[in-house]
Amino acid sequence: MEGGASYGYDDPPYDSRQQAPSQSSDVGYDPNFVPDSVKTFVVHLYRHIRERNVYEIHQMYEGSFQRLSERMFRESPWPSVEAVAPYVDNDHVFCLLYREMWFRHLYARLAPTGRQRVESWDNYCSLFSVVLHGVVNMQLPNQWLWDMVDEFVYQFQSYCQYRAKLKSKTDEELQLLRQYDQAWSVYGVLNYLQALVEKSLITQILEREKEGLEQFTATDGYDYEGGSNVLKVLGYYSMVGLLRVHCLLGDYQTGLKCLAPIDINQQGVYTIVIGSHITTIYHYGFASLMLRRYGDAIKEFNKVLLYILKTKQYHQKSPQYDQILKKNEQMYALQAICLSLCPQTKLVDENVITQLKEKYNDKMLRMQRFDDEAYGLYDELFSYACPKFITPSAPIFDEPLANYNQDAYRLQLKLFLYEVKQQQLLASIRTFLKLYSTISVGKLATYMEVDEATLRTILMTYKHKTHVVDNEGKIVSNADIDFCINEDIIHVVDQKSTKNYGDYFLRQTLKFEEIISELERVKMD
Repeated sequence: MEGGASYGYDDPPYDSRQQAPSQSSDVGYDPNFVPDSVKTFVVHLYRHIRERNVYEIHQMYEGSFQRLSERMFRESPWPSVEAVAPYVDNDHVFCLLYREMWFRHLYARLAPTGRQRVESWDNYCSLFSVVLHGVVNMQLPNQWLWDMVDEFVYQFQSYCQYRAKLKSKTDEELQLLRQYDQAWSVYGVLNYLQALVEKSLITQILEREKEGLEQFTATDGYDYEGGSNVLKVLGYYSMVGLLRVHCLLGDYQTGLKCLAPIDINQQGVYTIVIGSHITTIYHYGFASLMLRRYGDAIKEFNKVLLYILKTKQYHQKSPQYDQILKKNEQMYALQAICLSLCPQTKLVDENVITQLKEKYNDKMLRMQRFDDEAYGLYDELFSYACPKFITPSAPIFDEPLANYNQDAYRLQLKLFLYEVKQQQLLASIRTFLKLYSTISVGKLATYMEVDEATLRTILMTYKHKTHVVDNEGKIVSNADIDFCINEDIIHVVDQKSTKNYGDYFLRQTLKFEEIISELERVKMD
């Protein structure tokens, strides 16, 4: 195409003789029919990508593609890549990008077959291989690059769930699983994400940025000096992808280590895309919850819940809006769990507390009693809000075939409820400690109806359970009540928060101004 800047890749033009993706079973669907509106869409998108026009690419990706999907492909796939390839010079990279969107639309609107799941894996392998081993000079919108990583991990999770439901599989589907046993393997997924992180040198870039030698965040990850943002930004988002995968596997410590190069206490490229922002904090908070870092989880959930509360109305037309609302509700449930186990309300904004009380006030009061009903509520909220855990191992095809898609979830639920049960004893000791500034070991043992040796064990357990190792390797306390023992006397330290009266008065002033404005408007009417 004349006037277009070269992508700069080493792969041959797209071979339209390659096997087409398996299509929907809809009788009225013709994969080879390309409506004029789709021709116009792919031609313009292809031109904008070659011209590195990020603004127009973003408009077409977020706007035109969604509108065409809604109007023409609500119940059928888009035209096949072979059908549109002639309109884009059979361009290899563009066809890989088109297929990536094609499969994403298929997953969102229809039920992919086993073969389509495998073909989507093959397409991601080809696409990431071009990025890792080619010389890609494209500039793509952050939203699209995030969606690639997000969808890659989602389809991996979906395939593991699909593969684990053996009872309902046909002989053809079982044969497909045997034949393509390496498709969506956990090693393959982790290797691609890790390769993108390493090849992009994103860890070093972020380190240089801290020293003032790099402008990655300042330019939102884009390269305005003639380079490409694709590898760097994919590498950046792959760190979030690795956190998510390790959370799905129940390896929370490793997940947090993968995210460590990103400073989530600062605005960054991960906060530019709302889906990335929410996914990052959701999984960071959940991993922290499972590692008993309740304070970290509460603080991060609070920040993102407050952000969503303030900006939700601006995302109503976004394709991700439903997902934003779902994750918002899940994070409120997780916040309710955290605050029931570690009542650090001083870490939570007043507006978030108000929303939380509307949703879960009664349940939180009952959860803090730690009786049989409380365990049922912890079970309920955890099951609603947790990630869809996966068993990454390949199935065993022995008869009788069994479903094992719930095994990983049941294991994580069991571990969580075991931790809740251990917290039960801490709740009673905390209640007593709140009543005193000093108390003898003997007197507290009498109140708790245990002997002194048992009480000392309980106190040591309290210390252990309320102290965790943070991301920097330091031991920190999660508790609002701490103590030390000196010569059989327990000295209690109540870590009370100091109220910020300035913020309080500012909020009330704003509320009064809104009321006055409303009254003036009514008076004028």
